[in-house]
Amino acid sequence: MMRSDEDKLSQTFAALASSTRRAILARLAQGEATVNELAKPFNMTLPAISKHIKVLERAGLVVQGQKAQYRPCKIDVTPVEDVSKWVEQYRPIWEARFDRMDEMIKQLNNKEQNNE
Repeated sequence: MMRSDEDKLSQTFAALASSTRRAILARLAQGEATVNELAKPFNMTLPAISKHIKVLERAGLVVQGQKAQYRPCKIDVTPVEDVSKWVEQYRPIWEARFDRMDEMIKQLNNKEQNNE
């Protein structure tokens, strides 16, 4: 993976590390919204919500448009797809480990049954 791809992944993971930002993304998954609409469920100031949106924008997870006098936000799932691709390369390793663990559990259960 190229350095810029790693940087993008780091930005995406950092953006997703906040439960507030994940909640903002969950809301945007339902459709675009203004900053005021995104701020409603939170006990935060508009500048604080705007800072969260800026982090999501830098990570490429949110795009702000321009419609008349307001700037609706919408989600961009491309960075999440990149995370999914990155995680997917580790699936064979995890599956092999789970298979080995399952085999160990079966062996332990067989030993217990034989000792009874």
